[in-house]
Amino acid sequence: MKRDINAITVLLATQGMINIGAIPDPITHETHKQPEKAQVFLDLLEVLMEKTRGNLSLNEANFLKSAVKNLRLVLEQDDTSGEGE
Repeated sequence: MKRDINAITVLLATQGMINIGAIPDPITHETHKQPEKAQVFLDLLEVLMEKTRGNLSLNEANFLKSAVKNLRLVLEQDDTSGEGE
């Protein structure tokens, strides 16, 4: 596995998706919803984006931005689907 900014992005985004229940845990193969933990990973991605602004290649910046956008969208969809419960 390459050790670069994209690997860090994938690591954080994957953990966010696991904790929102969008993908199964690779170890247990079970899905679980822990939106507060997923939010932590989104927050970390946003900090990473803020702190690396201007220091990434265009491809790296776009990849990070896309990961943040996708995780945020999944979290927002989860929030709206849980409102009627």
